[in-house]
Amino acid sequence: MSGGWWVHELWNAGRATELVAWIFWVLASISLHELAHGWAALWEGDNTPRKTGHLTANPVVHMGVPSIVVFLIIGIAWGMMPVNPYRFRHGKWGRILVSAAGPIMNLVLAFLTLTALGVVASQAEESENVHHLMAFLFTGGFLNFVLFAFNLLPIPPLDGSTILANLFPEIGKLYSKPQAPMIGLFLMLMLVMSNAGSAVFLWANNIAAAYSGFVASLLH
Repeated sequence: MSGGWWVHELWNAGRATELVAWIFWVLASISLHELAHGWAALWEGDNTPRKTGHLTANPVVHMGVPSIVVFLIIGIAWGMMPVNPYRFRHGKWGRILVSAAGPIMNLVLAFLTLTALGVVASQAEESENVHHLMAFLFTGGFLNFVLFAFNLLPIPPLDGSTILANLFPEIGKLYSKPQAPMIGLFLMLMLVMSNAGSAVFLWANNIAAAYSGFVASLLH
């Protein structure tokens, strides 16, 4: 958002429900995304997530203070789950599974949240409280679609790059070069600031609206 601090702008615009929804869903969705990585790593035989204390619902553990501060200032956040891929039982397929677990969690959260939205929209009478609940649920579904799509991009260090690198070793060699993380960071910043980033948000918005509307139509 241009022209000021996004938290201040939403609050002053009387969009407190949207503000609370964004803060809640960012913290919850990133934490569950990272926990999914951790659970998959445990299943693959790696105890690192438990040893490092990352099997917790505490978003500060998963995101870290810098990520939360950056999110509150400019609306961008990230998380981390420490794993040791050399302990995975299934080698490259284990690495693919652990990497895919996070985006899959976001996809599941999106459909669960939007299904709930469709049920509420079809059953509840219109009121201010119902409107706030629907906005809250829509934000959760929309945001998790964004996280699903964004994390599958083949840009280091996003999950999509790990999946692609393990499917195609030659690409993995490119990603292992020392300059790859810096190039990846540059590409992510360009994506966020470009029309491509806006396209992801528009896609997520349209899919969220279409699916929740479909669920509501089935229950009418």
